[in-house]
Amino acid sequence: MDLNAFIKEALNEDIGDGDHTSLACFPNNAIGKANLISKDIGIIAGIELAKKIICTYDDNIYIETFKKDGDEIQIGDLIFSLNGPAQSILSIERLFLNCMQRMSGIASQTAKIKQLVAHTDVTILDTRKTTPLFREIEKWAVRIGGGQNHRFGLFDMVMIKDNHVDFSGGIKNAIISVKKYLEENNKNLKIEVEVRNQSELEEAIQIGGVDRILFDNFSPAELNIALAMVPNNIETEASGGITIETIKEYAETGVQFISVGALTHSYKSIDLSLKANF
Repeated sequence: MDLNAFIKEALNEDIGDGDHTSLACFPNNAIGKANLISKDIGIIAGIELAKKIICTYDDNIYIETFKKDGDEIQIGDLIFSLNGPAQSILSIERLFLNCMQRMSGIASQTAKIKQLVAHTDVTILDTRKTTPLFREIEKWAVRIGGGQNHRFGLFDMVMIKDNHVDFSGGIKNAIISVKKYLEENNKNLKIEVEVRNQSELEEAIQIGGVDRILFDNFSPAELNIALAMVPNNIETEASGGITIETIKEYAETGVQFISVGALTHSYKSIDLSLKANF
């Protein structure tokens, strides 16, 4: 996604032919000051995006930052202050607040999960369970929170999931078809295959040619047994049915990656407020 294009479209969606309330309330040469205050506890994210939004709309607004992306915040903390044309400040307030509140919620949730498994070597990944056209920003927030990004979209990695397997008539057929497709189209993409049981795992290992195996809805006990079967040259990932209550147990199996869709689809936005400063 082009961030400049996103900002342009988002501003147009909200402002349209003008912020008529602000235009009516004070003259265009009025100067305003405002502070962005935290009303929640968590991890702040989206400051750099907010700065880009603000400067894109009106580079006459001066921004003084007191926190940086990834910092812990408490209720009442001052995040940044704005000084500039009052009309412009109020016209863009909602856009950068919406982005920052969502990004901070994702970063906070990611950091919380990371802390639960910090004693292990597991890497926490996001998924494609994101808001359409907002994916890049949500995945940015995951990185701020200490997680890593899985594939960005359908184009940058081959991920053979259960429906691909079933439509293909089995894991063997799906892997053979993928390898043939990549060769014929001269594409150098990593291949990940999802397995649902030990039988599918054995078949995937026997065929070979995959870079990572995703264990879908395995219990920690089942995962322990399965991991012992995987050759060292194949990466391992767990997903499906993993909750905050169980993720520690999954991480302790030694699996290399755990993908968590909830990072971007079940977070709670962090409450932030922009208040005039006189």
